[in-house]
Amino acid sequence: MKLLWSLFIVFSRVALFSWGGGPASMGLMQREAVDMGWVTPEEFADALAIGNALPGPIAPQVSAYIGYKMAGAWGAISAVTGTVLPTTILMLVMVIFFFGIKDSPAVAAMLKAVRPIIVGLLLWTTYVMAISVFSVGKLGWKSGLAQNWDKVMIALAAFALLTLTDINPIWLVIAGAVFGFLAYK
Repeated sequence: MKLLWSLFIVFSRVALFSWGGGPASMGLMQREAVDMGWVTPEEFADALAIGNALPGPIAPQVSAYIGYKMAGAWGAISAVTGTVLPTTILMLVMVIFFFGIKDSPAVAAMLKAVRPIIVGLLLWTTYVMAISVFSVGKLGWKSGLAQNWDKVMIALAAFALLTLTDINPIWLVIAGAVFGFLAYK
């Protein structure tokens, strides 16, 4: 019961202190889950990959993965509830008040500073994932990237396709899964 409560509290804290939605919360979620000893950075990268391959919001999916790893189905339920319930209640309260203050100069000023922070959180999450995906933490940047050139090329190709075309990301995930099955099994 103590573990279930811990899962709920930690994921509630992540949800309540992550600005910018699910993807922006991944950096804080990773730090909390790894610091708690619930997952390794590599396991978090796996959870993120699985969550991105599925439809729907990423934060509940990743929290379900971690919760299930720690305490089975009840752990997943506790973690997802912590991820969703507090922010849903907060959102309902905020919606009621936001429409009255949304044009306030103070709110606009705060949002101008928060948006770049979200970009920084997403960049940090990408950096931490790159270390585990490309194994650069153990080998150093040059050796890690050289040894994992194929994964670097996959990441660059995905980035280029998403940046330069209107391709739906789900097709890249499906193509990546098929390629991985054929090339790495």
